[in-house]
Amino acid sequence: MTGIQATKYHQLFEGKSNNAHLFTFDNGKQYIVKFLKEGQEKLLFNEWIGYAIARYLQLPVPPSRFVQIPESFYSELTDGELIKVTNTQFATEFIPGCQNAHDLTSPNVINRNSLAGIIIMDYWLYNLDRTRKNVLFKETEDGNHKLYIIDHADLFGSFAWDSSNLSTYCRKLMKSATHELIASFIPDEKDFYDQLAIIQAIPIHLLNEIVAYTPEDWGITEDDKKRVVDYLVCRRDLVLSKLIRDFIKSRYRPLHSTS
Repeated sequence: MTGIQATKYHQLFEGKSNNAHLFTFDNGKQYIVKFLKEGQEKLLFNEWIGYAIARYLQLPVPPSRFVQIPESFYSELTDGELIKVTNTQFATEFIPGCQNAHDLTSPNVINRNSLAGIIIMDYWLYNLDRTRKNVLFKETEDGNHKLYIIDHADLFGSFAWDSSNLSTYCRKLMKSATHELIASFIPDEKDFYDQLAIIQAIPIHLLNEIVAYTPEDWGITEDDKKRVVDYLVCRRDLVLSKLIRDFIKSRYRPLHSTS
């Protein structure tokens, strides 16, 4: 049971996946809802894995949850013909009044100590879609800003990955101006090592539990789940430390150099 029900559909948000729909629910809040869609068979799974791990790491992500959108709403969706009917969808709470990193160029970010984990998680989960559009700034009462991240649809290199290819993960730094923007707010490179230690201490059984909690009608097989956990463990233990050291050396330090 989800505990909340959709009461009104508003609009489609443009994005890479073109699969983000704004609904109002009977708890008075609005949520961005994503559906299982033709050609995006792993998108909902990716969103769930990214959110669950981000919450465990206490990263700044809006609250998200599983919801059940009645099929009667599907006819209102512009891409309704491509959407697969499932019992469960993935919803992220809409935070009003935010500006993305394209619109706000000089925010005074107050949650700087949690930002290193964003970059590390993106490298661990191989998120190819950390753009300025999915980095949000919410102004606080004192005129400062809290940074949020949204959208984990493109983890593992694709929202339609094949589990047989997960072992061929990338070992190179990503070309990401957004990661450099986030890094510019991080006060101390020690934050990277602190977050890395937390990730390296995540028990394998917790990763298994997160993956196992995936709704059955999302089409994720038991083999998919096993391969994803194997991928996460191997990438964390064999690749991640070197990637983050390389990032600190070639991306972080030049941003903070006083020379």
